[in-house]
Parts: sequence; structure tokens; C-alpha cells
Amino acid sequence: MDETNEQTYALLQNIQFPADLRQLPLEQLPEVCRELRQDIIHELSGNPGHFASSLGVVELTVALHYVFDTPYDRIVWDVGHQAYGHKILTGRREAFRTNRHFHGIKPFPSPEESEYDAFTSGHASNSISAALGMALAAKTKGEARRIVAVIGDGSMSGGLAYEGLNNAANTPNDVLIILNDNNMSIDRSVGGMKNLLHRLQTSSTYNRWRDRAARKMVSWGWMNEDSKKSIIRFNNSLKSIITRQQNIFEGMNIRYFGPADGHDVIELVRTLRIIKDMHGPKLLHIHTIKGKGFEPAEQGGAVWHAPGCFDPETGEIVKCNEEGLPPKFQDVFGHTLLELARANDRIVGVTPAMPTGCSMNIMMDEMPDRAYDVGIAEGHAVTFSAGMAKDGLLPFCNIYSSFAQRAYDNIIHDVCISRLNVVLCLDRAGLVGEDGPTHHGAFDLAYLRPIPNLTVCSPIDEQELRHLMYTAQLPDKGPFVIRYPRGRGSNPDWECEMHEIPVGHGRCLKEGTDVALLTLGPIGITAIEAVKQAEKEHPGLSVAHYDMRFLRPLDDRLLTEIAAKFRRIITVEDGVRRGGFGTAVLEWMADHGATCRITRLGLPDEFVEHGSLPELHHLCGIDKEGIMRALTN
Repeated sequence: MDETNEQTYALLQNIQFPADLRQLPLEQLPEVCRELRQDIIHELSGNPGHFASSLGVVELTVALHYVFDTPYDRIVWDVGHQAYGHKILTGRREAFRTNRHFHGIKPFPSPEESEYDAFTSGHASNSISAALGMALAAKTKGEARRIVAVIGDGSMSGGLAYEGLNNAANTPNDVLIILNDNNMSIDRSVGGMKNLLHRLQTSSTYNRWRDRAARKMVSWGWMNEDSKKSIIRFNNSLKSIITRQQNIFEGMNIRYFGPADGHDVIELVRTLRIIKDMHGPKLLHIHTIKGKGFEPAEQGGAVWHAPGCFDPETGEIVKCNEEGLPPKFQDVFGHTLLELARANDRIVGVTPAMPTGCSMNIMMDEMPDRAYDVGIAEGHAVTFSAGMAKDGLLPFCNIYSSFAQRAYDNIIHDVCISRLNVVLCLDRAGLVGEDGPTHHGAFDLAYLRPIPNLTVCSPIDEQELRHLMYTAQLPDKGPFVIRYPRGRGSNPDWECEMHEIPVGHGRCLKEGTDVALLTLGPIGITAIEAVKQAEKEHPGLSVAHYDMRFLRPLDDRLLTEIAAKFRRIITVEDGVRRGGFGTAVLEWMADHGATCRITRLGLPDEFVEHGSLPELHHLCGIDKEGIMRALTN
């Protein structure tokens, strides 16, 4: 960071770790927040990442590290989109410029990277469960460690959050849950009576007398320790009478505080100091503004969740010249879904909280009554789709591949057993780049392949995506998975008349005599280039290239032909090598007595780090050079 810029961070430049922050007087914390917010804006304007969520929790981040003795006390961040300020305050300010770069710091909290990162955060709604586990571990070991779960930014719609809440309400623990409500429908009103009750609930005098009364009643024999819950119920009932409302947390006997202003760092510190040592599970509900401190982000909604590069002065997002470039797969999906829905009134769209990310917003804009955003709830999205399919609708349920892992049970039990015609479109399949291992769609081929009644396919380009979507909505196709990657395809001329592709039918893209190259999905485009270059550099080499299209069912006719003709077979997939497409081909050959030598290219048996797609494809040996090497060895 240059000297001129550093002079604008008079306090932040001296904060290497939270212990440094805790040396500051309370009245300087608003300035720390201002500097931290400006640092995030400055860094992300040129090095893109998840932007608005971290801006919204700057005051909370500062207050937590000021009040709690981190890293001994644990802060569990839900999702991790909110944790950039946390990273900057915990020894990674200089390294933050490498955020999301190959071999740079990770895009989400990771205990491998820092002891301040209490838990791996990438998927939503796991913070309460993890924090409760840590709290009970500390209690078992006799440690005085405080545990805080920070949940919000949509994560409260996930079912796991409520499973954690239910357990926390019925297990002795001292977990503090902070609900970052930045545009949710939980208790939206923040009136004078609410503020009065918040001040009362967090008053040290009120809580001291409340606890004294409970202890006296126990000593007098009027109630036992277990009966203390009745005091909480009475307290919650009184608040419900006054406010004419009751929220789910009070109904579960979790002590509730709030709603509070999440951008008043002084008040947050005061509140946290009072409630941090209270016994029993408790929840602090704060209201924040996503993108706080950067007006375009405050007004821009989903656009500023991860906007790419932008001008920090004007807020203008830097857009590349897209003229002549192929479209993104997600946009082809969105436009094709709308086209199919216009012709087939049974089609509906479902997505768990990513309508813009998967381009289902295109259908939502024209047909709002036929497209559903169910929130961060992947399992529900699948079973909700199954319910509609059971009664005659045809849901296209779009889920990012990595997040579909959370709906595995629902896919098996609620869709496939009953052979329901749900079309699962897995966006972001394969390596996704800078978001790293929590977001790579590495496992879908391997985990979907064993499921009966399920068709699994992957298009090589945008036109094939349209044909497969058309095929999936034809009668009696049953459960149908179409997986495709993040980003752009290879064919600018994607608009075409759609036709049916027979299920289980692959195709030969190029004839050859020496070696058979079998690919599945868009990695086949890379393979086409590799074959051209390999044959150019090795004139005697003749490669046959097959686009298999379907993982399940495999094309028996095509594989029989390949087994009879070739002694060498190479498979390529943008998924884990173990259990995926290559393994399926290997098993088929073994089952049919073929003696071919098979080389499988795919992702290694490890979690692939973050980086650009070219860097990661090279790392995994599935780029043009890696495929050429396999062809010519």
C-alpha cells in the first residue's frame, strides 16, 4: 500500500491483530470502522470479491474483536461473505491484496489459514451448529472459552440453522448467536418500545436482579434449576404482551436481545459486554445495511454482492467489452427456460436464493407467478420441486453444483424413488475459479452416478444445453440432471431451433485409429484444441474424439464400438477422478471383458485451491497441455 494512502489509515495501520485494537479507547472505534470500511472499498475496487456483505458488518466485526478475547474466544462466521473485515483485523491486512488469487489468501474463513478463523465457512447456515459443538467441547474440557455465531445475509432461511437452534435451546450451553438482519422479514419493526425493551434487556441492573430472583427462588425451594426456564418463558411472555409480537427465538426459550442498530459500534460494544457472560443460549438481533458506507452498494441490491472491479470514487462498475463473445451458460439457461415455459405451461422455475446468479430472473421478470426463489434452502428446493412434479407441473430446479450436495437425500428419496420429472440444472459444475474448494462443483458426477432412475448429462456447448433442456421437458423423461460450468461457453451462435437428443446417446466428433479420447461436457472444447495440436506436432498420431454427453446412462453402443476398435482410451472430465465419468467407463469396460488401457484425467483426490480457471485446469492436468501430454505419452 502506498504511503499517501497509508496516511489515511492512522489507526488501522497500527492494528496488526485484535490485541492492538483492544488497546484503543472506546471513543476511537467509530474512526477505526471508517478506516476499515474505506480499506475494504479500496482493495476490492481493483481486486474483486464479495463486497457488500462485508461492508455491512464492519461495526459488528470491530465490536466483536474489541469485546471478545480472540482467538481464544471463537467467532464462527456463517457463509464467510461477511468476513473480509475480520481477515484485515487478524493479521492479514497486507496479504489481503492476494485475496482469491492463486496461492493467495483464501476467499472464506479457514482454520488452515489463521487461528482466528474458527471454522471453515463457505456454505450457509452452519454457524449455529458448529458454534454449539465448540461450546459443548469447551464445557467438557473445563475451558472458559466464549463462542459466538454470526449468522445472517440470508442464511437464516437454511434448515440447518433451525436444527442448530432447536439443539441449542435444549442443551445447556452459553452460545451467543448474532443475527445480522440486513433485509430479512424477521421482526422488521424498530420502534421506540422495541428500543426501550432492548435497553431494558441489556441493562446490567435488570439482568442482575433477574438472576438474583431466580437464585432466591431456587434456594427457597420454589423451583429447581430446570424450572429456571419458566422465568425465561414469563419474561418472554411479558415482552410479547407489550409488543404484541413474539419471535421464534423466544418461542424456543432462547434469550432474545434486540433489534439493535448494527452500525452503532459504541452501543454494540456496550451490549456485548453485558450479555457475553450470561448463562444459557442467547441471541442478539441487529439491523444492518448491506453495502453500508458505499452509496451505490447500499442502493444496488444483488449487483453489489460481488460486483467485479469498480471505480471507488464514482461507483461505476468496470465492464469488459462483451461484443462478439459467447454468452454465459447461465444466460443461455435463463433465456431457454423462458422460451420453453412460453410453449409448455407445465414448466415452473425454482432456485434457492440465486435467481440472478443462475439467470432465472429472466423468467421471473416475465412470469413471476411461475418462478420461485425459496431462499438458501437447497433441500427444500428439491422436495418443493418434487411436490409440484407429483401433481403435474414440470420444475426446472437450478442449484449451484457444490450447494446441491446439501440436497442429496432429497434427490434420492423425494425425486428419484418416485421417478418424478424434476429437471435439476446444476450451474457452476466443475472448477469455478477464485471462490475455491467450498464452491467448486467437483463431486456431482461421482455422487449422482449411483442413483437409480436418474439421467445425468452435460452439454459440450450452448446449443447442446438448449437441446438437452428441450429433451428434459418432453413426456416421461423422469428425474433429469443437466450440469454445466460457470462462465462463458464457446459458441456465440447459441440461438438455434431445439430438438430432442435421445437419452444415453453420445457422438463421435472426430474419427481416428490410435487412441480414443472420451470427454463429457464443455471440457470437450479444450480436448478438441488439444487433439488438433497433438496431431500437428506428431504427424503419425490419429486420435478419435467422442463427446459422450451422458454419464447415466452411458452409451452402450458407442462404448462397444470403442472397446472393439481401440487398445488405448483416455477420459477427461471436470470433476473428481475417483468415482466419476472415467470410473464409469472403466467399470463398463471391466464388466464387458474389454482389455483396453484406460487413462483417466480429472480432478485429483484432494480439495483444489482457489485461482483462475486456466491456473486450476493446468494444476489438475486437464488443460490443453495436460490432455496433449496424455495423448502423446
